[in-house]
Amino acid sequence: MSDLVGRDFFDRPVLEVAPDLLGRVLAHRTPDGEVAVRLTEVEAYAGPLDPASHAYRGRTPRNAVMFGPPGHAYVYFTYGMHYCVNLVCAPEGTASAVLLRAGEVVSGADLARRRRPRSSARDLTRGPARLCQALAVDRAQDGVDGCDPEGPLRVLLGEPAAGEVRSGPRVGVNAASDVPWRFWLDGEPSVSAYRRHVPRRRRASTGG
Repeated sequence: MSDLVGRDFFDRPVLEVAPDLLGRVLAHRTPDGEVAVRLTEVEAYAGPLDPASHAYRGRTPRNAVMFGPPGHAYVYFTYGMHYCVNLVCAPEGTASAVLLRAGEVVSGADLARRRRPRSSARDLTRGPARLCQALAVDRAQDGVDGCDPEGPLRVLLGEPAAGEVRSGPRVGVNAASDVPWRFWLDGEPSVSAYRRHVPRRRRASTGG
């Protein structure tokens, strides 16, 4: 389908990597087949510098992958029901990551629809949980190297982002919610409709 994204792509500051991921392709190969999604919406999380990041308070068993080499997948479980996938970036030890929020299925659409049989075409991979469901990504992919050509989860160059890249507030976080570190391709139907987050009594799950 396309060439693999190299390690150097991810070994940069998170605010450079995040918008550059738009138009790239995330492909996941399973025994059932492969689904590939062109990314249309992402969010940047800057580790210890970012109150909304899982790594803000340091390393834990849950977020350990974020402190490792760039280009690896950090997958977490949220609200007791959903998985979300991030791609680690910046030099090892920095703990920055980009949350993958939405995309367009470009390969394996029939398999993606079987995994999400009640979904409309627009909502098939619209939102980070739906994206993971369509790709069959869960905690088993936590730590997988997206730059490994033989690996099951691969990040491909895809086509350059055709639409204008926009930025705005992040979605679903309490801390630093107004930081404009969500990036998306203007006019893409898979991109989330922004709603200002209303804090819950328990701390909302943040992104990478």
